[in-house]
Amino acid sequence: MQLTSLDWIIVFIFFAVTLAIGLWASRGSGKSTQDFFLSGRNMPWWLLGVSMVATTFSADTPNLVTDIVRKQGVAGNWAWWAFLLTGMLTVFVYARLWRRSGVMTDLEFYELRYAGGPARFLRQFRAIYLGVFFNVMIMATVCLAGIKIAGVLLDIDPITTVVLVSVVTVLYSALGGLKGVILTDFVQFTFAMAGAIWAAYYVINLPVIGGLEGLLSHPEVTEKLDLVPDFDNPEVYVPLFVVPIAVQWWSVWYPGAEPGGGGYVAQRMLAAKNENHAVGATLLFNAFHYALRPWPWILIALASIVVFPDLDSIAAAFPNVAANVINDDLAYPAMLSFLPAGLLGLVIASLIAAVMSTLSTHLNWGSSYVVHDWYHRFIDPDASEDRLVLIGRISTVLLMVMAAVLALALSNALQAFAILLQIGAGTGLIFILRWFWWRINAYTEIAGMFISFVVALFLEFAWLPLGLPELAGYAKLLLGIGITTVGWLTVTFATRPTDMKTLQNFYTTTRPGGPGWDPVVATLPAHADTSADGQLPLRILAMLVGAVTIYSILFATGFFLYNNLSATLIAGLIAAAGIVALLFIWSKLNKPKPRIV
Repeated sequence: MQLTSLDWIIVFIFFAVTLAIGLWASRGSGKSTQDFFLSGRNMPWWLLGVSMVATTFSADTPNLVTDIVRKQGVAGNWAWWAFLLTGMLTVFVYARLWRRSGVMTDLEFYELRYAGGPARFLRQFRAIYLGVFFNVMIMATVCLAGIKIAGVLLDIDPITTVVLVSVVTVLYSALGGLKGVILTDFVQFTFAMAGAIWAAYYVINLPVIGGLEGLLSHPEVTEKLDLVPDFDNPEVYVPLFVVPIAVQWWSVWYPGAEPGGGGYVAQRMLAAKNENHAVGATLLFNAFHYALRPWPWILIALASIVVFPDLDSIAAAFPNVAANVINDDLAYPAMLSFLPAGLLGLVIASLIAAVMSTLSTHLNWGSSYVVHDWYHRFIDPDASEDRLVLIGRISTVLLMVMAAVLALALSNALQAFAILLQIGAGTGLIFILRWFWWRINAYTEIAGMFISFVVALFLEFAWLPLGLPELAGYAKLLLGIGITTVGWLTVTFATRPTDMKTLQNFYTTTRPGGPGWDPVVATLPAHADTSADGQLPLRILAMLVGAVTIYSILFATGFFLYNNLSATLIAGLIAAAGIVALLFIWSKLNKPKPRIV
């Protein structure tokens, strides 16, 4: 496909604005690691919230959603919609605790919560395990999306694509630090949302689609429209709905949806001005992530079923695209090839924005682990701030190179999503309980991490060769969760708890409250600050109300598009009631209380 001059002008303007912001932000980002990785801890909630949602607005996400919708229907999105429960738990319970901890990265948490050699090992190992291995895997899926988009829309080969994306993203990420990432995220999110909504409107009004009415009445599409799977068939509703909503959200660690917060979400909370800004940022992120963004992608995915009913039709339409990347997720960029001049330039700029916003965040986040939790902590504790920032910029480049190389070996986004879910299966509950149960120790986390990884490899590569019966994806996930959970619980009770001095310091620093800390609180001196807010049940209620509210907005939008006005009204009323209830609960949570010392 050939872009017109207008398209290239729009793309050029986007690049120019992005690089200008990165250069402007670089003026102060190199002063210290606090500035480079946390932007001086003075960022407002709205900017941080938009930054988080821009990060998850990756170019591979619409590809993933398209893959899901084409294979499993709209209801298949519960595989990631269920993580809203995790997100709302972070909003109302964990955001304030992270900001209160005062750590620079969520890995520094390990030596605040635990002690001795196990804590040091956990911090050092996970700095490489997450900051490099997991991080590179995620960035590779983002680059893969860029490869597919460029192959379909621009007829650019994979190597050229990853080189162009890598160079530009590394340039402003390494120069501007987190501040540059957050500011460019705001611009990139604006481009991405405008492009996605406008593209969806144009696509569904193509003559071959016939507008919303023609799309929703198409026989191949009607069977894909259910928001919740058919409960008459357990083989459908158990893997698509029951497992994600009942088990997956609290038991599986997945980047960006970590139970208890973590990763780049924790980084944004730690960069907030105060606890309320951290809460506001995560609330805005979850509202936008689940209620605002999905429908443009879903509509294009449904339209792709009409135009490209199978993989052969995609391959025939784009003969220059490598055969190994032809999959259902390619249908999203394939549909964008129908866009006219001008709009095509905006959409391509929006997709470039999506790629770059995700990559830049993961580069800065992964680099923070490498610098703060590995190099500075264990290699050169006396390193100057200038040297640490330099190491951060070098590691940014190296992470991007590794991700680009791996991207050339992957075939589709759903493949990587499933692998990451399986590797994290069974560890999520650890990240929830470690704030509220004193008995969790470093060996708990080490056991959970290694057991889940070994089980994932066994189920993926050794299960069938041993002659064992083939397992469905959800059965693998449940088996992994069960084995890992039993394993880390056994290790927890078989090993010594963290020493009492460390537990006392952690409790007085973060003041999480709850009965799980009673044995520690009983050992504190009379003058110690133990003033937890005592409102954990109310915070859990806020989490549930918030989740119902955002789901209701998501459903109301869907029912409106489906022209089901009665269901739209009901979902809208539930959402309105939820908003009122949340405002009331929030006023209760923020009511000043005297401190007990």
